[in-house]
This record gives sequence, structure tokens and C-alpha cells, in this order.
Amino acid sequence: MWELKIFERAEEMKIFRNAILCCLLALCPFAVLGCGKKADEDKPISEVKTEAEKMDTNGLRAMATVYKDAMVSKKGEVEKLTAKLKEIPVTEMLGDEAKALKADIGNLNKSLSALKERFEVYYQKLKDKGGDLSGLQV
Repeated sequence: MWELKIFERAEEMKIFRNAILCCLLALCPFAVLGCGKKADEDKPISEVKTEAEKMDTNGLRAMATVYKDAMVSKKGEVEKLTAKLKEIPVTEMLGDEAKALKADIGNLNKSLSALKERFEVYYQKLKDKGGDLSGLQV
């Protein structure tokens, strides 16, 4: 009877250990790869150029894609805000809501311009190295 309980606990421990190992193995790629690259519109252009010089075509394409996706997202936000602005009657265009929307659109356009400038660095370097440019046109 005593031996049976030890065996049951040993089996439970093995199952528990295997479950923990499976979870850790499933999470390892995230730890190794990180959360992925993000488009950084505040990164100095000189730093972006230096970074791009050291990259191979796969890295350049990946970064260009990250920036392209960020630009597409910002463009969508600009379009939404522009649509809201168009809904405001002409008599209220000088009101607070319209001013806030215009300011937001201006900030998004500024951000979009910064993203595009950095995208162009990666895109041009990829083009210079003869990499695949398909799907990167903005």
C-alpha cells in the first residue's frame, strides 16, 4: 500500500515535470527572438543608416516591412480622422473638436513622414544589394 502511493506520486511528478518542460519549450522561441522589431520614428537617421549598412538582405527586407506596416497603420488612422473632420459642419470648423482633429492629423502626418524617411533608408539599401522589393512599394 505504501509503495503504491509513492509510485502514484512519482507518476504525478513525472507528468508535472513534463508539462513544465513543454511549457518552457513552447516559450523559448519568444525569449530567443524577442517581441520582434518595431518601427522607431525617433531613431536618428544616422543610426538607421549605420544599422542598415550592417544588415543582410533578409534583415533589410524585414525592417522595411516593419516600417511599411507602421506607415499603412498610420495612414489608416489619418483617413479615419479625416473622415470625422469632414462630418463636422462648416459652422463648427473653428471649434475645439475640429481643432483637436486637425492637430491629431498633423501629428500623425509628422509621424508618417518620419517613418517614411526611415523606411526609405532600408528600402534603398535593399535595392542597392539586389534584394527582393516585391510588396514593399508604398
